[in-house]
Amino acid sequence: MQTHQLKRNTPRKRSVQVGRGGTRGKTSGRGTKGQKARSGHKIRPEIRDLIKRLPKLRGRGKNSNLSIQEKPVAVNLAVLESSFQSGDAVTPKILADKNIIRVKSSRYPAVKILSGGDITKKLVISGCTVSKAARERIEKAGGEIRS
Repeated sequence: MQTHQLKRNTPRKRSVQVGRGGTRGKTSGRGTKGQKARSGHKIRPEIRDLIKRLPKLRGRGKNSNLSIQEKPVAVNLAVLESSFQSGDAVTPKILADKNIIRVKSSRYPAVKILSGGDITKKLVISGCTVSKAARERIEKAGGEIRS
């Protein structure tokens, strides 16, 4: 047997793999240093930085278009016809006493009388706003509207 015919007893040991991306070597195809070389890297979209720089409208949130002013409670003429006698006075307080409107935190809400239904009784209305058509019908029935 000659030296060139010698064989080893155990197979040759390969170099141990390190946890830097396996067989791709040193930077594992990520280029060089920095944020892009790190695992789990996330780069913020440029548009987000522009959005962050814009002035924000602070205030009342998604309902900012809604008015703060309370809307008046609508009462139709048909309700007044069925709830009042001829010659009665109609005010927000009297409407609340008859449970036609609801009192909110011990305050009588604004009331608007609308022309839904017919009216035949003479009513004296005060402290309420009245629509044009309702005003005509009340005055035609002999009623009175005081401001």
